[in-house]
Amino acid sequence: MALVLVAASLLLCVAGAAVGSAGWEPLWRAGGESASAVLWEIRVPRTFGAWLAGALLGLAGAVAQGLFRNPLADPYLLGSATGAGLGVALLLALAGTSPLDAGGWVARLGLAGAGFAGAVLAVLVTLALAKGVQHTLRLLLAGVVVGMVFGALASLVMFWVPEVMRAMQSFLLGTTALLGWPGVALLAAVLVAGLVAALAFSRGLDALSLGEDTAASLGVALGPVRTALVGVMALATGAAVAQVGLIAFIGLVAPHLVRAATRATSRWLLPLSALTGGALLLAADVLARGVMAPQELPVGVLTAVLGGGYLLWLMYRRPA
Repeated sequence: MALVLVAASLLLCVAGAAVGSAGWEPLWRAGGESASAVLWEIRVPRTFGAWLAGALLGLAGAVAQGLFRNPLADPYLLGSATGAGLGVALLLALAGTSPLDAGGWVARLGLAGAGFAGAVLAVLVTLALAKGVQHTLRLLLAGVVVGMVFGALASLVMFWVPEVMRAMQSFLLGTTALLGWPGVALLAAVLVAGLVAALAFSRGLDALSLGEDTAASLGVALGPVRTALVGVMALATGAAVAQVGLIAFIGLVAPHLVRAATRATSRWLLPLSALTGGALLLAADVLARGVMAPQELPVGVLTAVLGGGYLLWLMYRRPA
């Protein structure tokens, strides 16, 4: 399965570099400095960045479902998504800058930094309300509350400063258009660090799937394991959301697809979920760019429709 996912990702990378504003237009066949600049400064980093963001969401989704022992858990359970939205809304309200009109890497990294800071703040508030990571149910409930409150605050900012609504729309619907090489480097570093840390605690994640009492009886240090896994989930989700906005269903569907294809322990489930998430988001991004070219669909809307349709079909297939 890993080889299939790698091959699919490579093919999608080629397709991502060949799809532009006018649909299929492989610029490597065209000469000139402008064609080369479009290919290497816009399409290639956007393609790599979309795959890396999807891989981070797939990894975070697998960690969340194992940590909370719930197949419906997704990476946004700790409030990181709405926290990132609040951070971006506050920056736009204070600076009056649109991510669609911002020029240069400074403005783009500023928005990504605001999103990441908001995501980290939301996770810290969740951990404070849950009084640490000792009680999984309390952590889950705190994340739901923080997500609702931070989402309401972001809506309040947009109500007070309605000029930022159009700029916020691209973030809330998900977009890969602002990805550049600095963002790609950041996503790659976070993915490597998160995957290494998650694999280091994969046995603890397998033990947690048997129940906390069973895991403790097996000698698993529940506190350090939970802390590390929450850190991986928060860092991966915050980095992805800060760069591409709110992308629905990737973190939820990717682990499901892996489990449907193979029965694997966490040591294999985690990297396979990352590969699946990367391929899913990149496929959705290529489709969003090419299906209605020159108009581009919001990639987050496309993943929500396709991911939601898959889950509905899955529920319909299974007997009551």
